[in-house]
Amino acid sequence: MATYRPGVLIGNWNEDSCLGEDLLRDFLHKRERGELLTQRINRLQDNLLRKIHLSVSKDGFVHFGDTVMLLNSDDKPSVENPCGVCGTLTLAINLDELSIFSPLPLQTLHGVSAIKSVAPVGRNTFCILSVDGSALGEPIKYGQAFGLGTTGGFSSQMMYLASDHKSFVRFAKKSYLQPVFLTDELSYLTHWQAAFLDPQLRLEHEGFPVPANSKIIITHCQTNRSLAVPRNFWTRSYFGREYEVICHTFLDTHKAEEDKNYWEIITGDPTDEDSTMIDRRNRPPGWIRKNESCEETE
Repeated sequence: MATYRPGVLIGNWNEDSCLGEDLLRDFLHKRERGELLTQRINRLQDNLLRKIHLSVSKDGFVHFGDTVMLLNSDDKPSVENPCGVCGTLTLAINLDELSIFSPLPLQTLHGVSAIKSVAPVGRNTFCILSVDGSALGEPIKYGQAFGLGTTGGFSSQMMYLASDHKSFVRFAKKSYLQPVFLTDELSYLTHWQAAFLDPQLRLEHEGFPVPANSKIIITHCQTNRSLAVPRNFWTRSYFGREYEVICHTFLDTHKAEEDKNYWEIITGDPTDEDSTMIDRRNRPPGWIRKNESCEETE
C-alpha cells in the first residue's frame, strides 16, 4: 500500500519540477534550431543520398571538371573468390558516429569505403580536379596528375581523396596497409594518376587521353601504390556493411595488377540524363525510354 497519494508533494518536489521544465525548454529550443540527434541524422542522410547527375562524355574521354563515379568491378565467380564479395562496388564517403554529433558534418567525414550501390548520390560521386593548371574541359591523359574531390551532397567546403605512407598511428583498420582518407587540404597527398591496364602497353599509352567507362589503374603519385579494394575486409557503418578501400598494388604471377586494382570512371548516359553508363549496359536489346514510347504513340 502506498503511504501517500500521487498528489502529495514530498522531498525536493520544487527542484524536480523546475528540472523537468528546463529539460522540456531545452528540448524545444534544440528542435527549433534543428540540433536534435534525429534531425542531424535525417539531414546527413538527405545530403549523402541526394541524387546527383553525372557528367556526359561526348568524345568518350574523361575531362577535368567532370562529375563521375569510381567503380571497382569483380567478374570472378564466387568459387574463385570464397573469402570476398563479388560484384560491383563504388567508392563512397564513410559515415561515422563523429559526423553525426558534429555541427560541421563534412569536416569530420574523413573515411572512405566501397559500397554496393551504383546509383549516383552525394556520397559516391567525385569531381575530377586539375592540379597542374590544366583548363576545365580538357581530357585527362595517362600519367597526368589529377585530384578527386567531393562535397558529399553538401554545399560547403570540398574534401579531397588522399593517401599517405602507413605508420604506427595511421594505417587501414582491417588490413593494416596504406590508408585512404579525405582531407580538406589540397596537397601532393591528393594527387593521383591513371595508368593503362596492360603493363606491357603502358609506356605506349603514356600521354594519350583516358577513356571513360573503361578499366584503368589509379595510382597515388607520392607513394606509387594503386587504389584497391581487397574485398575481404568489411566494416559496419550507418548504411550497413561496407568494404575497406586501401592503397596497395596487388600483383599476380605475371607482375600485373589484379582485379582488386581495376577501376572504371563512370559517366552519365547521353540518351537519358537520369541514368548512367552502368544502366545502359544492363538494358535489354530494343529498350526504349517511356518518354520516347509515348511520343511515338502520339
